[in-house]
Amino acid sequence: MTTFLDSIKTKINNELKPEYLSLIDNSAFHSKHKSFDPKKFHIKLIIKSSKLKEMSKIDAHRLVFSILGEEMKQTIHALEIEIQ
Repeated sequence: MTTFLDSIKTKINNELKPEYLSLIDNSAFHSKHKSFDPKKFHIKLIIKSSKLKEMSKIDAHRLVFSILGEEMKQTIHALEIEIQ
């Protein structure tokens, strides 16, 4: 059975072919926030990608957000991106 995080990894891998990719579910750290929704994720993405590294930080983030467009609307509340 594929998890939500696995499907995100697959989607990013297929689009960007990064040298390294890690997703961390930080949702539990936000459970006491007033706007917390247990059906939505707080995710940290650590990615090593020469393609993203060559782009401006804003353009790189826009590209990642566009790849995860539907997930951002439906299932991801917050996405922290660390580009290496």
